[in-house]
Amino acid sequence: MPLHGSGTARNRRGLLSAAGMFISALVLVVTAPGTANAAPQDDGPLKPGEASMGVGVRMHEGGDPTDGTPPESLAATVEGVDVSGHQGNVNWSSLWSSGVKFAYVKATEGTSYTNPYFTQQYNGSYNIGMIRGAYHFALPDNSSGAAQANYFVDHGGGWSGDGKTLPGVLDIEYNPYGATCFGLSQSAMVNWIRDFTSRYKARTGRDAVIYTTTDWWTTCTGNNSGFGNTNPLWIARYSSSPGGLPAGWGFHTFWQYTSTGPIVGDHNSFNGSIDRLKALANG
Repeated sequence: MPLHGSGTARNRRGLLSAAGMFISALVLVVTAPGTANAAPQDDGPLKPGEASMGVGVRMHEGGDPTDGTPPESLAATVEGVDVSGHQGNVNWSSLWSSGVKFAYVKATEGTSYTNPYFTQQYNGSYNIGMIRGAYHFALPDNSSGAAQANYFVDHGGGWSGDGKTLPGVLDIEYNPYGATCFGLSQSAMVNWIRDFTSRYKARTGRDAVIYTTTDWWTTCTGNNSGFGNTNPLWIARYSSSPGGLPAGWGFHTFWQYTSTGPIVGDHNSFNGSIDRLKALANG
C-alpha cells in the first residue's frame, strides 16, 4: 500500500506539472500579441512593379543613417516627398500641414506596370495645393528608352503648363531585380538614357529630370557628362549633404536626403525658393 500510494502521488504530481506547463504556454500565446501583429518579413526578391525611388540606393549604398530630420542646410529650400504604390492612399492634408509643398508620384515601371494608387496620389497632392509631378522607374533591360518614355507619357507622366505640374522624372538607379547596370555596357546605357529623354522631350516639350546617384552614374555610364546642360539632376544621398555630383552637373535641382521622414518616408528638398520651383513647373 505505501508503494501504491507513493506511485499515485508521483502520478498526480506529474499530471499537475504537465497541466501547469500547458497553461503557461497558453498564457504566453495569449499575452504575446506582438508575434501575431509583427510586420511581415521580407519574403524574397522584389516582384515586377514593386520598385520605388531609392530602393536600389538602399540596397547598394546602405540604409538611411538619418532620423528623417532635415539637415540645417535645407532651411532655405522647399520640402517635398515622393510616393509609390507602397504608400497606398496618402494623407495629403497632414503632409501639407507639415510643410511639404511638392510631390512626385510613381506612374510607371518598364512598359507593363502602372501604379494602382496613382490617381489618388497625383490628384490628391494637386488638390491640397502642392506642385506635383510623376516619375518612371526605368528598366533598361526590358525595352527601349523611347518605348518606356511613350508608356510613361501615356500613363500619367505627361506635362501641362498649369503652373502646378513638374516635368517628369526618369528614375535610373541600381537594378533591384538583378545586375546593377541591367546588363548594359556604359555606352549602351548612355544611349538608352538619351533615347528616353529625347522621346520624352519630343512628346512633352520638357526635359525630363534625371534621378540617380553619383556612384551608379559613374559605374553604369562611365560618369558621362552629356546630360548636365539639359536635364535637371535629382541626386539621392541619405546624408547631411548631397556630396559630389555626377559629371556635367554643377548643381542639383532636387535632393532625396532621407527615406525615414515623417508621414511618408522619402523626403526631398528643392534647391531653391518656392518661386524657382514654380518657374520649373512653368518651364
